[in-house]
Amino acid sequence: MLPGLLAGLAMLGPFSIDTFFPAFGQMEHQFSIGAVQMQQTLSVYMGTFAVMSLLHGPLSDAYGRRGVICYALLIYLGATIGCALAPSFRCLLLFRVVQGASAGAGVIVGRAIIRDLYAGADAQRLMSQVTLIFGAAPALAPMVGGWVLYFAGWRWIFWTLTGFTVLLLLATLLVLPETHPRQRRTPIDLRHLLRSYGAIARDRRFLLLSAAASFNFGALFFYIASAPVVVLGLLHLNERQFPWLFLPTIAGMTLGAGLSGRLAGKISAGRTVALGYGLIFGGAALALILNSFLQPAVPWFVLPIGIGGIGVSLSFPTLTLLMLDRFPLVRGAAASVQAAMSIALSTLIGGLLSPLASGNGMSLALGSLALSVCGLVCWLLYCAGTPPVAVHAGSSATQS
Repeated sequence: MLPGLLAGLAMLGPFSIDTFFPAFGQMEHQFSIGAVQMQQTLSVYMGTFAVMSLLHGPLSDAYGRRGVICYALLIYLGATIGCALAPSFRCLLLFRVVQGASAGAGVIVGRAIIRDLYAGADAQRLMSQVTLIFGAAPALAPMVGGWVLYFAGWRWIFWTLTGFTVLLLLATLLVLPETHPRQRRTPIDLRHLLRSYGAIARDRRFLLLSAAASFNFGALFFYIASAPVVVLGLLHLNERQFPWLFLPTIAGMTLGAGLSGRLAGKISAGRTVALGYGLIFGGAALALILNSFLQPAVPWFVLPIGIGGIGVSLSFPTLTLLMLDRFPLVRGAAASVQAAMSIALSTLIGGLLSPLASGNGMSLALGSLALSVCGLVCWLLYCAGTPPVAVHAGSSATQS
């Protein structure tokens, strides 16, 4: 039950980004705006998501995990209802800001909860289970949005998110334990917060691990952020055919997360991540070859994305646990920094790189490859400066 709940909480952020992708045209028409203005609904959301990501973790370190998640869900619930009822585009943007400020608590605090409860292979297995479900969220969301749009208007997409949030809130109240007891909590004050973030920012190994995980997911998110153009323009499909792009992504991430759980405790952290990168670059090479000789079409265009998804979700649990173990006393703050780095990169990809490359299959393949290369370089730099036992054990508990 706990893995499903934590995964559901983590899914809230991606669902808030991607679910209404298919409704962009309908919303632009209703509010009499253009595509550039519509893009602001993503920019303002991701901007506040990134800023608040730096606070969710420290708040949970100071006041406990469960309470922070419950209050964040209540705020998100009100904002989502506001989006569903928004009478104007300005009101919609305002409620999107509040959504972004509250949606990240689940994924950030959830990672700290996993590390509070488990260590070593057990932590990797639970993280893999959560990743398995969470990994499907960015791909599943537009599919859900497309079918809701088919049967009802765009506002019902936000009503669907409202219902999902109510279920999460009830499940949190009934199931989620408090994993951070009072005696282990650290008071939240500006000086303490700055010291914690300063220590994390000076930890080269943490930053390299965080950057590797962010670039890996960014290579996959490159396609997800480009979904409206890829599905409707490049592949010439309709609003209900988003599954052609996203089902292979879901399948790949599901297989990768499942494989990560099976390998937990059987092979080293270094070998797990290496295997992940082998699959990531195998998918990237296939994408380059196919785009060199063929016009974008299903199913071949989406096959390399699925292969890359296996590698991303295979390596992610290991990278995340290695990151959190750098700062065992302030895992919430560490999770916040990693989430902020990831969402900042995703914002750059969605706001700048995706619009430049989404209209061309080869450009998408090259952009995704470049992000993967950046992730690999960060991982190799981490390995070069880390004692072999730390890379192989995957359970270092040092704090710099």
